[in-house]
Amino acid sequence: MSEAAFDSVSFLEQAVRTPSHQSVDEMRDLAVETLDRFGIESEVAAGGCVLAEKRSDAPDDGPHLVLNTHLDTVTPHVPFDRGDAREDERGDSASTDPASNDGSGDVIRGRGACDAKGPLAALLSGFLAAEPDCGRLTLALTPDEESLSLGAAALTGRSPGTEDRLDGDLFLVGEPTGLDVCTAAKGRFQGTVELSGTAAHAAEFAGANAVAAAEGALAAIRTFDDGADGHPQLGPPKLTPTVIGGGGATNQVPADCEITVDRRSVPPETAEGFRSSLADAVRESTPNDVGVAVALTDRESPFFEAFSTDPDHELVEAVASAARTAGESVGLSADRGGTARPFGAATEASYFAPAPTVVFGPGDLADDAGAVAHAEREYVRVSEVEAAAETVERSIAALLGDTGTTAGGDAV
Repeated sequence: MSEAAFDSVSFLEQAVRTPSHQSVDEMRDLAVETLDRFGIESEVAAGGCVLAEKRSDAPDDGPHLVLNTHLDTVTPHVPFDRGDAREDERGDSASTDPASNDGSGDVIRGRGACDAKGPLAALLSGFLAAEPDCGRLTLALTPDEESLSLGAAALTGRSPGTEDRLDGDLFLVGEPTGLDVCTAAKGRFQGTVELSGTAAHAAEFAGANAVAAAEGALAAIRTFDDGADGHPQLGPPKLTPTVIGGGGATNQVPADCEITVDRRSVPPETAEGFRSSLADAVRESTPNDVGVAVALTDRESPFFEAFSTDPDHELVEAVASAARTAGESVGLSADRGGTARPFGAATEASYFAPAPTVVFGPGDLADDAGAVAHAEREYVRVSEVEAAAETVERSIAALLGDTGTTAGGDAV
């Protein structure tokens, strides 16, 4: 990798070879060393995040744009490999122009290739190339998005005793989106419905049966969203009972039953608002002699709540336009990338809302052949990494150039 010019693909090759599924220490060192090699000072902040900044000569005359992605990957580690695309990796990225990329070119395989080392390579490329004319640009890399997001929570002031270190106006979050611009994502909460009755001998008409009360509780869960309006970008919320347990003896009226639920939320629902509403619904559907308690699962960082950015916001248009231009320049199909749509998974983008936020990057969560991210067949097309790097560079120029935006705008 030349020190004269950053090569996003060469960096990605090195990054995929760098394990980060048990510890991000080596990956964080690689990011810091890369920034240092190109003359950029960085800081390892509380929570293990890496921060670097570029200020224009007029930092107050433009927005503060934050580029964010994560350094960690999931287990097990999958070794690096690079070569021609296999039949199940060709997808729909090929151009119909015979002179262009035919979809069978280079791919990089390995754990983290698309989630999220490919996006990281693109963000680094854009950050290093940037020369903001107005506003300022921050690169913020977090260490544990795949687990508890303690780093991001500390960085954004969402953990006790911390303050918002970013205070961004606009956020570009790197994840595998197939070069689309994702403007919204559902939130993800987990909770338990605890039913408490009174134990008794099963032969007697006595006690209060907590397991029998689960019938009403499950009915309340099933009908919880009846009549709810769907979100214009994300559609309806979803509530799913996932685990149930109760009772301890086959000849005893059970005193306890617990149901675990998975919630995929849409704006403006909050975690606490969901918990309170579900508790009311279950209480109304269960016998009075059975106690009801609904609790969110304990975790050290806040749950990812749903976020949504206006698809007409200038941030969205800047990234989408840049993605279409970049895709064309590397020979991708005209319908590969540049579309505004929701993202299919919960991400740390949630922590940056309500500031206008989009999710963008090369690669896919899944393709026609099955799962890609978090899977044994994780890969990313080299041409998409190149297109993503160009997209980020063009987006920064559009937003922080002398004709760039001057305000953060509104989220919805």
